[in-house]
Amino acid sequence: MRSIWSHLGRPTTRAIALVCVADGLVGISYGAVAVHSGIQPWVVLALALLVLAGASEILFVGIVAAGGSPLTAALAGLLVNARHLPFGLAIHEVVGTGWRRVLGTHLLNDESVVFALDQDTLERKRAAFWACGLGILLCWPAGAALGAFAGTVIEDTDAFGLDVMFPAVLLALIFPALRERRTRRAALVGAVVAVAATPFLPAGIPVLLSLVGLLFGFGRKQLKPEVTA
Repeated sequence: MRSIWSHLGRPTTRAIALVCVADGLVGISYGAVAVHSGIQPWVVLALALLVLAGASEILFVGIVAAGGSPLTAALAGLLVNARHLPFGLAIHEVVGTGWRRVLGTHLLNDESVVFALDQDTLERKRAAFWACGLGILLCWPAGAALGAFAGTVIEDTDAFGLDVMFPAVLLALIFPALRERRTRRAALVGAVVAVAATPFLPAGIPVLLSLVGLLFGFGRKQLKPEVTA
């Protein structure tokens, strides 16, 4: 663990810590809203530990809570997590081999990949990936467990605004990226598509359709991740 921190400067360490804390806060919202929607607390905690991918978990819970079948919800979650395939190809040297690859594959998520790709050397990429991945492994399930407990004792989670915590934190995280014109265009097109499709399609499908925004914001070359060792 010391070798991880020795390769990371204070700004990177602080940024990773803030992202992990933010994920924990989102986990509280996710756990509370999920339990309030009828999902058993143990299911929420099991998803947080075993899936460890907030977007697919929230999508799964949202579809089931809206009356969709668990199979449809699982397929939607797998489609969302399909983005991890190019992520894995982009950072295969970062994850390592043997048991580290097994654990590292579980820790692979948007945040750990972004921090890894943002570093300039392979040692720093590895340090950032493991620091962020392990931090989220602690913060996300802990937040989901706290939220699940809150959901069992709070009668109306909407009264505390827990239902808006996730979109608020997510917007705060992506707001800096919206300064780029093509990113802003992709996000705007995706949002318009999702909102327009929501009244007509089952829960979860509009979120998947919003991915078409990527076609308007990025070309094929820009969508292909690269790693410089």
